[in-house]
Amino acid sequence: MEGQRITVFDTTLRDGEQSPGCSMNVHEKVRLGRQLDRLGVDVIEAGFPIASDGDFAAVQAIAAAVPRPIIAGLARASRHDIERAAKALEFAIRPRIHVFLATSDIHLQHKLRISRQQCVEQAANSVRLARTLCDDVEFSPEDATRTDPEFLFQVLAAVIEAGATTLNIPDTVGYTVPAEFGDLIRNIREQVPGIEKTTISAHCHNDLGLAVANSLAAIANGARQVECTINGIGERAGNASLEEIVMALRVRADKYAYYTAIATEQLYPTSQMLEEITEIPVQPNKAIIGRNAFAHEAGIHQDGMLKNRLTYEIMTPQSVGVPDSKLVLGKHSGRHALSLRCEQLGYRFERRDLDEVYRRFVVLADQIKHVHDHHLLELIREAYGETHRIPPGRVAAELAEAVAAGAEEPRRMFPGGVPAEFSAVNLSSGAAAEHHSEQEDYLWGV
Repeated sequence: MEGQRITVFDTTLRDGEQSPGCSMNVHEKVRLGRQLDRLGVDVIEAGFPIASDGDFAAVQAIAAAVPRPIIAGLARASRHDIERAAKALEFAIRPRIHVFLATSDIHLQHKLRISRQQCVEQAANSVRLARTLCDDVEFSPEDATRTDPEFLFQVLAAVIEAGATTLNIPDTVGYTVPAEFGDLIRNIREQVPGIEKTTISAHCHNDLGLAVANSLAAIANGARQVECTINGIGERAGNASLEEIVMALRVRADKYAYYTAIATEQLYPTSQMLEEITEIPVQPNKAIIGRNAFAHEAGIHQDGMLKNRLTYEIMTPQSVGVPDSKLVLGKHSGRHALSLRCEQLGYRFERRDLDEVYRRFVVLADQIKHVHDHHLLELIREAYGETHRIPPGRVAAELAEAVAAGAEEPRRMFPGGVPAEFSAVNLSSGAAAEHHSEQEDYLWGV
């Protein structure tokens, strides 16, 4: 594969769990940790061992149960935290201690109440201690994007000298913008002594809705690790979304010459598992894995999708683990999609009769938003009874003939709910298209 490899550091089990309502017990964390392994993440940040006995036990359990990826435990820049993290990671084949200390003047003065010099010394001493307990040590200067750059470079140089192997640059409060963050990463790469011995990482929060954009800017300017979460969960507005970063790199490889080891077909199953565990629903229009990400209601879009999916989809649903696209029947739908759905339900209409079905359908759709199969069947039977019903044997025969002729068996793009006798029937768009010209398809979709 061409391009440079990006390490995917998943912090769903640590930073993601800090999202209100998203806490998980040990069993749930291990279950999700195994799924993250199937997904192919390179690093799993399993928790914050000093935070609670439960977090300690979760890190310990994941370290023992998930051997392939690096397992990281978070620690403040203090002896007790670092030793606790090392103890939790003792069963990990590839352990990492992740040490953090705030570096912005806002945090130094108001939270930590230490001087800049004390900050440099504490950061270096903590990394030095961590290296005596673990060969892989990551350091994060908390609130890096609001830290004076020259002082940030000083801290980073000190922790490199102390033995840090990964330098993570967190946009802790989601304050930065892509051009600014990209410049910061590039300046770190160019100006910090010894930086070539480490991996630069980015950890972005979404307070301004820019976490993924900032992460991509970091990658473009030299970051080779990106920290993210499933479904973008995390503190406040959340973290950079793993699925969005991964698919942006994959779909726009022409702009980003980088790749990950993520098994993208596991993205949707992982998202669904997290939603099940936390009982926090994913917003319907969430990119990549929201239930509307591959759903189409507008008539023009449905008409285009029925002719060629590339008209309105830049990736296949199967590439991210979604079973298929969906054409949703609503007031914006057109006759083309309605005709296809009628045929999938076992009814075929010529132009004049389809116009009448469509007229009734639009009136109903204005009232109930989404027209489901049982609504459509009731509408058809009220208007025409069974006069337009296609014999089940005829439907199956048409499908068999199409497949025998070399056509691919088309996939259903509508949601479920088809009567049992048609559950295995997937009609091509061609049958619906026979009733009107392509130009009419387009106009009807408006």
